[in-house]
Amino acid sequence: MRASTRVIWTVSVLMLAAVSDAIFPLPFLPFLPGFNNGIHDNDALKVAKPVATGGKAGGKRRSGGAPEAQTNWPGKWELFLENSGVSAMHAGLMPLINQVQFYDATIWRISKIKLPPGVPCHVVNAKTNKIDCWAHSVLIDVNNGAIKPLSLATDTWCSSGGLTVNGTMVSTGGYGGGANTARYLAACPNCQWHEYPQALAAKRWYSTQATLPDGKFFIIGGRDAMNYEYIPEEGQNNKKIYDSLLLKQTDDPEENNLYPFVWLNTDGNLFIFANNRSILLSPKTNQVIKEFPQLPGGSRNYPGSGSSALLPIHLYMKNPKVIPAEVLVCGGTRHDAYYRASKKVFEPALQDCARIRINSAKPRWKIETMPTPRVMSDTVILPNGDILLVNGGKRGCSGWGYGKDPNFAPTLYKPRAARGKRFRELAATNIPRMYHSIAIAIPDGKVLVAGSNTNDGYKYNVEFPTELRVEKFSPPYLDPALATLRPKIATSPKQIRYGQNFNVKVNLNQKDVTKQSLKLTMLAPSFTTHSISMNMRMLLLGVGGVNPAGGASFEIQTVAPPSGNVAPPGYYLLFAVYKGVPSTGEWIQIV
Repeated sequence: MRASTRVIWTVSVLMLAAVSDAIFPLPFLPFLPGFNNGIHDNDALKVAKPVATGGKAGGKRRSGGAPEAQTNWPGKWELFLENSGVSAMHAGLMPLINQVQFYDATIWRISKIKLPPGVPCHVVNAKTNKIDCWAHSVLIDVNNGAIKPLSLATDTWCSSGGLTVNGTMVSTGGYGGGANTARYLAACPNCQWHEYPQALAAKRWYSTQATLPDGKFFIIGGRDAMNYEYIPEEGQNNKKIYDSLLLKQTDDPEENNLYPFVWLNTDGNLFIFANNRSILLSPKTNQVIKEFPQLPGGSRNYPGSGSSALLPIHLYMKNPKVIPAEVLVCGGTRHDAYYRASKKVFEPALQDCARIRINSAKPRWKIETMPTPRVMSDTVILPNGDILLVNGGKRGCSGWGYGKDPNFAPTLYKPRAARGKRFRELAATNIPRMYHSIAIAIPDGKVLVAGSNTNDGYKYNVEFPTELRVEKFSPPYLDPALATLRPKIATSPKQIRYGQNFNVKVNLNQKDVTKQSLKLTMLAPSFTTHSISMNMRMLLLGVGGVNPAGGASFEIQTVAPPSGNVAPPGYYLLFAVYKGVPSTGEWIQIV
């Protein structure tokens, strides 16, 4: 009878989970009978006891047991820079130095900042002696706004990128002579770009770069490039490419499969989404392991330009063999939007968000409705695990002059809340952020927002001028009323190894501090362009205990991710999060 009861109970739980992911928004495997996962040292595997919430803000329990401070504050916009020098077509946060890299395209031979004295101008044409003395790349300090212009020789227009294990930015592809290029910029105050024009086997214009479990890089797609390859070591050239049937089959008259979404699954394989279809590809065998159901409604990739995120990965002190992973895809356009926009017909963007559990035995898309339609938006994982949808328009698609009706108000999406309660519109900006905009999370918990250039060059007397202003957005957790709930990391390791137990000391002047209310997250910085945030990744670390450490301090006991499949080696921002309010991030490196 006991065995039969267990079977019936397990089937009932699975049926309930299939009906609504609001019932089990976090992995429910540990609750199944017969599952033993170190329940004695892992609060995430228990039903948490009620925890009182302190402070004026009150509290609300998130799914998974953690209470969350409540606020109606809609966030706040601030103008950070009036002139970034270079319009931010591409952006990436550089580890340790806390500077963001912006670059655009060199083809226009103009920007709003000159190369510094002593840096030679780029020779565009040796025969005519045509030179370009404008900078097309800048490093901007995210704290004080100091700008450092850098020299680029190859064209980075619509390129891709990511960070190496040691924090060097690797930029790949681009236009014309830049299409086969790999560029390297180390994370140091005086470093310069090093460019290798023949590094890639295929021309990569509008391609996607992804970090693999060993820290190396995979790159796929691009205009007229229905294939993928592996980026070689610096200074070497790759000659081998692999055909992609997915890209060939999803290439429609408007393309709609450029800048495909690529996420490293927790099993070490690559989830690849193009247009409206997706697969799981093994980078070890180059075989397709799984094909997922088609996502209905329209096109999600350039120029359809929806956006995507791998939702935060929930880890425990002792993890199950299969670590759940879930992908989110939001917005996009109807399949013929690009053609119709060329005829001055700007169709409404898609208004849905869909998510799929990619390690499920029977994965399926679960679709929700956003407050407004979105195309060309950016998806940002916030330090507390919430998602910010920002930038873009409500009609049209990507392309010069092909987007209309700016979406000024960002949307907050809480992936662990109950269905129907996940979306919230926030305070609006007054700056249109259309085609070629970016948004990235920065260490202080704010979101840096920049760019927007729907023009062939730098133009200002047009409907949507080339945008050089840079803003910062403070999400609701930075409500001044919640300031006393904000923890501060006092001590944390600079480097960790897979599976290593380590402690983080946090200063927090609160009484009700428990392992249910105080958490740790690790956020991998993204390379962001064209509504795609390459390699953005968040880990919700398992917490073994939270102990008083003298005064208003607490020590959190945690464990590093188990493998490179779950978290590729390299730099992450470590945050302490108390009742949904994050600390300032500290850099930590997985080695």
